[in-house]
Amino acid sequence: MNSLLEEIKFYKEQFKQKAPAEKQRLMAKATQELKDSGMASGLRVGESAPLFELPHADGTKVELQSLLEKGPVIVTFYRGGWCPYCNLELRAYQRELATIQEKGATLVAISPETPDYSLSTKEKNELDFYVLSDVDNQVARQFDLVFDMPDYLIDVYKASGLHVDAHNGNEDWQLPKPATFIIESDGTISFSDVPADYTERVDPLTVIGKL
Repeated sequence: MNSLLEEIKFYKEQFKQKAPAEKQRLMAKATQELKDSGMASGLRVGESAPLFELPHADGTKVELQSLLEKGPVIVTFYRGGWCPYCNLELRAYQRELATIQEKGATLVAISPETPDYSLSTKEKNELDFYVLSDVDNQVARQFDLVFDMPDYLIDVYKASGLHVDAHNGNEDWQLPKPATFIIESDGTISFSDVPADYTERVDPLTVIGKL
């Protein structure tokens, strides 16, 4: 079984071979602009995590406080089920779920997608962990992860038939950076990974090693 980073590398190579050059240029430009802006840099190690409550894909409410009473929580923010890198990451976490649970931790994935789309993502990837809907990015904003997509990138997505606004149930075209945190039982963040480049992800094995 390949690691997540190997799978991402393979997908990137395929994308470079197949995607139109102008599309690749504009997507790279947007990533670089986001890096240079310094925006949405995410909460840091030592800071307190916001105590959120969000709907799970099955309709139940999930409270961070209740989860923390059982042990540490890994929270991973992803862009949506339409994002191939996010799906690779979610499936990689599913492969390591037993190990995470053996270490007494809970895994939670959060995206701005509506509950219906979150359920589709959960079913499509056969995920047995919490997949939560953060409509309007309210929690992602508290974690300092949200940015506005530039107009030219929105045009690229629309031209590809990708309507993020429909997935998110609003028209703001805002996304969270993909980010991963470990939150300790006292609510303190002990690990934070917030890449500006959406194609970069921390390997779940690295996160497990930090538990």
